[in-house]
Amino acid sequence: MDAVRLLAEPLRARIVELLARESLCTCHLVAETGASQTNVSNHLRLLRDAGVVTAEPCGRYTYYRLRPEPLRTLAAGFAGLADIAEDNAETRRPCP
Repeated sequence: MDAVRLLAEPLRARIVELLARESLCTCHLVAETGASQTNVSNHLRLLRDAGVVTAEPCGRYTYYRLRPEPLRTLAAGFAGLADIAEDNAETRRPCP
């Protein structure tokens, strides 16, 4: 799944925002978001598969942590697009 589409979904974006502040288990994320455990788990699976979060077992719980590298890569891609747009602000393709 494309990283922009992955993070554009509101619940996944909220999960990423929460995990940016601290490592949390599914029960914390359910309490913070109000979403069902199944829904949160499905979103965490997508984020984990995309390499955005990592999972760390701790007893009978699993804690999730945000990986900053994929977000930095995405941000760099957007910064590059902004630079291109700035450099070509006056460029206009003529009509036939």
